[in-house]
Amino acid sequence: MIKSLLDTDFYKFTMMQAVLHNYPGAMVRYEFKWRNWDQMQLRISAKDFVARLKKHLDTLCELRFTPDQLNYMAGIEFFTPDFIEFLHMFQLNRSYIRCRVDESGEPKITVEGPWLSTILFEVPVLATVSELYTENGPSMGAEWQMEGRKRREAKFKMLEAGLHRDMAFGFADFGTRRRASQAFHEETLAYTIENYGKYLTGTSNVHLAMKYGITPIGTMAHEWLQAHQQLGARLVDSQSAALQTWSNEYRGELGIALSDCLGFDMFLKDFDRYFALLFDGCRHDSGDPIWWGNKLINHYKSLRIDPMTKSAVFSDGLNFELAIELFKRFHTSIRTGFGIGTYYTNDCGFIAPQIVMKIVECNGKPTAKISDSAGKGMCEDASFEAYLRKIIEER
Repeated sequence: MIKSLLDTDFYKFTMMQAVLHNYPGAMVRYEFKWRNWDQMQLRISAKDFVARLKKHLDTLCELRFTPDQLNYMAGIEFFTPDFIEFLHMFQLNRSYIRCRVDESGEPKITVEGPWLSTILFEVPVLATVSELYTENGPSMGAEWQMEGRKRREAKFKMLEAGLHRDMAFGFADFGTRRRASQAFHEETLAYTIENYGKYLTGTSNVHLAMKYGITPIGTMAHEWLQAHQQLGARLVDSQSAALQTWSNEYRGELGIALSDCLGFDMFLKDFDRYFALLFDGCRHDSGDPIWWGNKLINHYKSLRIDPMTKSAVFSDGLNFELAIELFKRFHTSIRTGFGIGTYYTNDCGFIAPQIVMKIVECNGKPTAKISDSAGKGMCEDASFEAYLRKIIEER
C-alpha cells in the first residue's frame, strides 16, 4: 500500500532534520490508538487484520529513497546536505515496530527505538491501517468509490456556491494518514488540481507534491512539543524550549507553531511577543475554532502585533462548510489557512477510522498531550499527567 518513503506528511521530514541536528540520541515510544474502534465493521477478524498489516509493514521496511526523490528533497532550500545524505542511507527498521491484538480484541501497534530511526513510521502505518479497513470494512470497492466520487463532486459545487469569486479562500490536502486508499487520495488530488486548482494551496503528502509539482505543506506535529517534556528543559519550560529549538533550526522558515499540545491557554502564556514576532502564525488542532481564532487575534493585539501580518491555520476535523464559515468570520482580521484531511480523502459512505499514533515516552520517561477537545488527549502515566496539569494551572 505504501510504495514510496515520500508517501508521508511533510512535517515528518522537517521534524526529522531537527531531530538529527539537536537530539540524535533521543529514544522514544509511540502508541497507536483507534478512537472509534467500537464503530468499525470489519469483515475479517482483528487477528487476520493484524496479520495482513504485518505483511505490509515487512514491505514498508524494504523501501529506500530513490535518486530522484533525494534530488527533489535537496531542492527544498531549508533541507541541509547532511540531512539529505542521512536520507540516502535511511531505511525503516522492522524490529522497531510491533503489532498485536490486545485482550479486548482491539489492534495495537507500538513503535519503540531511536527517535531519528522511528519518526517516519507513523504516517505510512496509519495510512496502511486506514486502507486495510477500507478493503475489509462494510463497503465493497466499486460501491465506496462511486459514493466517494459523487460526494466529492457535490462538495466542490457547494464550495463554489458558498464563496464569492473574489474571495481568496484556499485549503491544503492533509488527508494522507486517514485516506480511503492511496489511489483514491491521488485521484482526488488530481481532480482538484484539474477542476478547482485555484482553491488548492498544496498538500502535506510529499510524494504527491513531487509528482504534481505543487507545494509540500507542514511544519511541526505534537510529537515535537511532547518530546521536549523529557529533553532537558524544566517541564514548565518544555513548550518554550521546543519553539526556541525550532527557531534555531529553521531561522525564519517553517513558521507555523502548533498551539494545542498543552492546551491553548498554556500555549499563549509561552507564546510571548518574542515568539509571536518570530513565528508566522499558529495552527489550530483542537477546541472550538471560533473561540481559538478570537483568542489568537486578541493575543496578537495585546502584544502590539497587527493580526493581519500573521496566520491562523485551521486543521481540526474540517469540512468545506466549516472552513467557509471560519474563512468568512476571520479573513478580514487575520490571514487564514485550512488543512482538510478525512473529509477530503475518506468521505465515501462508511465511517472512517479515527486513528492516531502519538509519542507516550521519551528517554524512558512519560510524555503527554493535553488537548482542548475531549478524547484527543493522550498519556499513559496518570501521575505524570496530573503533575503536568498542576503545572499548567499554576503557570
